[in-house]
Amino acid sequence: RNFYLADVITLMNGVCGVQSIFASMRYLVSNDVSDLYSAMTFMPFGMLFDFFDGRVARWRNNSSLLGQELDSLADLISFGMAPAALAYAVGMRTYMDTVVLTYFVCCGIARLARFNASVALQPKDASGKVAYFEGTPIPTSLSLVAILAYFVTHDRYLTSLPGQLIAFADGWELHPLVLIYAVSGTLMISKTLRIPKP
Repeated sequence: RNFYLADVITLMNGVCGVQSIFASMRYLVSNDVSDLYSAMTFMPFGMLFDFFDGRVARWRNNSSLLGQELDSLADLISFGMAPAALAYAVGMRTYMDTVVLTYFVCCGIARLARFNASVALQPKDASGKVAYFEGTPIPTSLSLVAILAYFVTHDRYLTSLPGQLIAFADGWELHPLVLIYAVSGTLMISKTLRIPKP
């Protein structure tokens, strides 16, 4: 089918996420902190587009299954992959760090898939919006980005990350800070946590 205005807005969310990932990758080559700032800046803009796409779809009465799927894919990029790439860029690069970051992204995938599969069965208000979120919405990962932004602005990244590095054995090292990603991912897939949708 044709793309509507709301779908274009959703795609702009995805654009922001992809640009954020590229900025994080660019930092790995340039070591220019401005690339980190770019990576962190794109993600809130993605959330802005994510905020408006559903409202525009309801305003124009263009809500559709395609729009729902587009929204989930864009969210996965902007609020799943992009925050994980940022964590890697700022210094969480050990094998165990990447396992935790992979868990976080997979939780985001599971969260979005579960929402898409169950949204038709969830209670809705008069405007067609679901009444509550089951588990934290994936855009809450921006709280992780805010934490990393604070540390970057205070020169607490790379080898100066808070908590430093814990070595369990040779080749098995972990930055304790990466565990905030594990907590965020776990909250996303919680079945008992219900958050009223604004």
